[in-house]
Amino acid sequence: MYIAVCDDQKEELNALVALLELWQKERRVTLRIRTFTNASELLDCAKKEQFTLYLLDIMMSGTDGLEAAREIRGFDDTAQVVFLTSSPGFAYESYSVHALDYLLKPIRAEKLFPIIDRLALEEQNPTEGLTLKCGGTLVRILLSQLSYVEVSGKHLFFHLTDGSIREVAGSMSDYEQLLLEKPEFMRPHRSYIVNMLQAAEFSTEGIRMFSGQNLPVSRLLFPKLQKAYMKLLFSERKG
Repeated sequence: MYIAVCDDQKEELNALVALLELWQKERRVTLRIRTFTNASELLDCAKKEQFTLYLLDIMMSGTDGLEAAREIRGFDDTAQVVFLTSSPGFAYESYSVHALDYLLKPIRAEKLFPIIDRLALEEQNPTEGLTLKCGGTLVRILLSQLSYVEVSGKHLFFHLTDGSIREVAGSMSDYEQLLLEKPEFMRPHRSYIVNMLQAAEFSTEGIRMFSGQNLPVSRLLFPKLQKAYMKLLFSERKG
């Protein structure tokens, strides 16, 4: 993944790069990162390079982040854009350039990491997904965007990495076979199937997801799950 980071405040730019380096260390995945302190330099480079993700400060002297994103969209409609700002006032305008997200400063790992996770998984498995019937609407979700599935009564709740939830009528058995054939999906409890690549912490006490939720783990299943989880992490590192 190739990431362009643009912020005219060097302290904040360095802090963001430090977060990306921490993500690399924790995930054992290499990112290509290029930094810019003004949008003009970024735009000159963007016309020659193919970035996966732009992390753009909105409030910059000269060409601001929104203007830069509009120009980028003129020659690249596939790269993702995430805006960084200390003010929520630009949220509406960010949608005009199809921004993936909008993060308020100071940028925290728990907000940034799920975004990088999602894009990294999409690069690995760009098309694998599920089609869900939510009421009268058919919704397609990528497996790489699925954090976990929760069953409650006769309804399933698909929790996505962006924080949204899709509810469908049915039972876990309707999706269990399809999900559990993927090594990253495990069933730590009868009520949950979890994408363990979205797990920040895993112990006998439970699973803490990068999105912040805490999920239960069956103590009887823990030893088997722990072995499968270690195997998953090793295969990710090897890959």
